[in-house]
Amino acid sequence: MGSSHFDETGQARMVDVSAKPETVRSATASALVTMSAITADTIGGGAESKKGDVLQVARMGGIAGAKQCASLIPLCHPVRMTGITVDFEFVDLQTLRIVATVDAVDRTGVEMEALSAVSAAALTVYDMCKSLDRGMEIRAIRLESKSGGRSGDYRRQG
Repeated sequence: MGSSHFDETGQARMVDVSAKPETVRSATASALVTMSAITADTIGGGAESKKGDVLQVARMGGIAGAKQCASLIPLCHPVRMTGITVDFEFVDLQTLRIVATVDAVDRTGVEMEALSAVSAAALTVYDMCKSLDRGMEIRAIRLESKSGGRSGDYRRQG
């Protein structure tokens, strides 16, 4: 199966979505940030880093990441997003889970925007806490679900 991002001669192209109907679309992505227990305790306790409230700034970073997706990913269409949420939870003493959901009414999906949101939020956590813990690790950036559009719904199993 070929990629729609290449024409018949193999040249990269932005897919023409003008003939597709506008539909309600949604996508959710997640990422994990592992860190030292001291860093996790600092973030989880609501303490501020030298730069401010880590999770609130990371939430804003995630929202900005979704909004700038088309500027960052070369063949990604700008989409009319109608909502962006970025949430955080500690899944254990050293692992922060970031979940972003992006909603839109448009001709193309918002999977890349959701993935960009969790990536930017995770990078913001790193930036906010690097003076405490340069060994933090960002991993498991993945699409959890999407709905809307011609390809239908998707939900990660397990």
